[in-house]
Amino acid sequence: MSVRTALSLINRVWEEIENELDTAFDAETQVALAWFATYGFDAKPSGELITLANAKNVPLNALFASGVFSDGRGKAGLTARVDLPEDWTPASDKALTVWECVQHTARVLNAEDGGGEAAARLVSEMGSKAGEARALAYRLYEIASQKGWASEALIYNELAQEWPKLEELASTAGARRAATGAQADLF
Repeated sequence: MSVRTALSLINRVWEEIENELDTAFDAETQVALAWFATYGFDAKPSGELITLANAKNVPLNALFASGVFSDGRGKAGLTARVDLPEDWTPASDKALTVWECVQHTARVLNAEDGGGEAAARLVSEMGSKAGEARALAYRLYEIASQKGWASEALIYNELAQEWPKLEELASTAGARRAATGAQADLF
């Protein structure tokens, strides 16, 4: 087997593994991930999103209702982190997606009024989606790095590196809340 053939096989297997990982996410996140890998945060004609949504069997209105995508009247694109609602919490989201978890955590982690503790509060409210969000942060870093999108790669790399600390802060804060609640019950 030639080196070229071996590399081709290796690349095909890696692509299959990445595609398998991507399908583990909720449908809206899968569409967002596919969009990001192709267009980043750029707005494109709405037909592009319709095609992608149909391919993933996701209703278009669900993508807009979830807040993952923005409708620009003839154009559509991923909702930029700066345009995300500042009062968002996983607990109050009726259609929670892994994509939102990652984008909001990245936004809060780097916000002037945010930081590690604020981001950890979000992580603690994510429940089972926290592990998926961490995996998505790594995946987004890989995509951004491969595309040469340095600023996006930096954001996701920082988030992926901070995630274990955020989980630790979240569990510590949860234990403190539980202890405080137990003490309050005593009085």
